[in-house]
Amino acid sequence: MKKIKLFGLRHRDKLQIGISFIYDLELKEHLMQLPDVKWSNTNKVFYILYSPENLNTLLNHLNDELCEIEKEELEAQVQKAKAPRHPELGRLERKYLWQYVDYLRGKRYSESTVKTYYSFILKFLKFNKKPLAKTGNREISIFFEQEIAKRNYSISTHRQCMSALIHFVELNNMELINKESLSRPKKSRILPTILSQREAIELLIATKNLKHRAILALIYSSGLRIGEVLKLKLTDLDMDRRQIFVSQAKGRKDRYVGMADTFVPILYNYLKTYQPKKRFVEGYEDNNYSASAIRSFLKKSCRRAKINKRVTPHTLRHSYATHMLENGVSLRHIQELLGHSKPETTMIYTHVTQMDLLRIQSPMDVAVKALLQNDNEDQKLRLSRN
Repeated sequence: MKKIKLFGLRHRDKLQIGISFIYDLELKEHLMQLPDVKWSNTNKVFYILYSPENLNTLLNHLNDELCEIEKEELEAQVQKAKAPRHPELGRLERKYLWQYVDYLRGKRYSESTVKTYYSFILKFLKFNKKPLAKTGNREISIFFEQEIAKRNYSISTHRQCMSALIHFVELNNMELINKESLSRPKKSRILPTILSQREAIELLIATKNLKHRAILALIYSSGLRIGEVLKLKLTDLDMDRRQIFVSQAKGRKDRYVGMADTFVPILYNYLKTYQPKKRFVEGYEDNNYSASAIRSFLKKSCRRAKINKRVTPHTLRHSYATHMLENGVSLRHIQELLGHSKPETTMIYTHVTQMDLLRIQSPMDVAVKALLQNDNEDQKLRLSRN
């Protein structure tokens, strides 16, 4: 069994995960499949930026090669490297920040939302040089001009940041700010990327690893979000009723989705081979599997299947909904299966399919057909010049 040592490495002024092993070409090529892994000429080792998610992705990736991994030194060095949070902020700003986190949790927002809003307020507090009592609408406008719009953040990020700041203003009673004038930009209407039914099946065929194929097949066959797959427990799979119980998904809602008959043989084979203990998909040493690991092997499967579209795990969910609509399933049923709160969210798939509109003939086709039906063969129009 190949032995690998992971250790803390300070490189380019950031904490990295150093990856050390006796030279092995096969292991090196497998490691380099992770896009964020780089080689350091200075330290003569491979490395990847330290984060809990990157560590989990790395462990899952190496575990596919059945490696013996030594990481005790890394864990000790990471604990030692943790410095006080945000020393660039003053004591008062740090107090505002943590009061804001408690405020959001008191409103029972999800930890994902708390983390996102926290990052926006941290960015604002670092940028704003005035005390909160003297901060007005103009300071907020300058922040969005310089830190959000100028840095080309997406419209959805801009909207999230404004929502975070509105909550922050409410909490701290910032009297100089007129909340009614804090407006969010309109949402972009971007149609999702959709795979054809043939592409979806070819993608699964091109996914050689059984565990990876089971994950992608589950997303496409049941329309699950990537977070729902990662949280899915074995007890949530009802084989007899061919149902999957999705617990406390987005919006803290439970729902049931169907289990495809064609997915069952893949599932049985996967469970017998990998024998997960609690969750449908588990990472190294039964830790949680990471979303970035799924995105990584999905990208490789798309290359093998020669799919040139930009495909993410959510693309499979979009494809599930679109194919259901094309197969005659009502929007109301699709809304329930996807777990959408509003029917307007599900309506986007009507713009993707537009089956009736696609049947409408172009006036160019009508004109050319009319000319080709003319009795005079010499007058036939040949646009291709052939």
